[in-house]
Amino acid sequence: MSKAIQELSQVRYEIPAPKVARIVMNRPAQRNAQGTVMTYELDAAFKHACHDDEISVIILAADGPHFSSGHDLGSSEPLMPTIEESAGLWGQYEAPGWESRYSREKEVYLDMTERWRNAPKPTIAQVQGACIMGGCMLAWACDLIVCSDDARFRDMGVDMGAPGVEFFAHPWELGIRRAKEWLFTCEWLKAEGAHQRGMVNHVVPAHMLPAFTLDLAERIAAKDLFALKLTKEAVNAAQDAMGRRDAMQRAFALHQVAHLHNMMRFGTVINPSQLQPNLKAGVEARRVEPAKA
Repeated sequence: MSKAIQELSQVRYEIPAPKVARIVMNRPAQRNAQGTVMTYELDAAFKHACHDDEISVIILAADGPHFSSGHDLGSSEPLMPTIEESAGLWGQYEAPGWESRYSREKEVYLDMTERWRNAPKPTIAQVQGACIMGGCMLAWACDLIVCSDDARFRDMGVDMGAPGVEFFAHPWELGIRRAKEWLFTCEWLKAEGAHQRGMVNHVVPAHMLPAFTLDLAERIAAKDLFALKLTKEAVNAAQDAMGRRDAMQRAFALHQVAHLHNMMRFGTVINPSQLQPNLKAGVEARRVEPAKA
């Protein structure tokens, strides 16, 4: 393992079994909110695992009671990546007007999540507790999702004056009508409901989550790696042939329209008028509410 990977500050890289890497988000006090630093540390960890010839399967997990509270809107970290950090070629992170914000969201939200979705090796999200907005993007980037029975999912984009998160996978994860209802209401989706809708592969008791996920990873890792990589590419290509990528690009453009509208009307990128009191400080669901029945 390289020194750079060993020195990650918000992500931990583990090898819990032969041929299996586990990338662990390590900000439990912040409920694993994803800021600029975590984004690029996650990317470094995924890249390391993908280029390690001894690794066949990658697990994405999180420390603490919650998988992820989403994008870290209250972070004191630099908002914009440096050119050295940037994984893409779009650039212009310091441009005037909306160009800089568009460039950032394209890089750290849309393109980065797409990059992880297209990682050649099978990936499994190990989800417990709350998985909110940007946290859903992290889970959706993975090929399989295993969650604990206390897991719950939420996208409050409409409450923020936007059409959901930037990696707009909702219709493919839930189906059209259920995705609309989930987005329109901004309510919690419990683990069993997510399983019934096909968004997650397995729901297991919380105390069994790490062991169950690792066992699944080991069973997959026993297969021929090249065959796994080709199979993943074939399934992803089938999904893209259905229009996923083009639709996601349009949804991202609509997301930017929403930000601009909110900036012009309210002076902020999100609409404060519809937010619950615990969100008005600009921090994305730090207080996690219980799931509805």
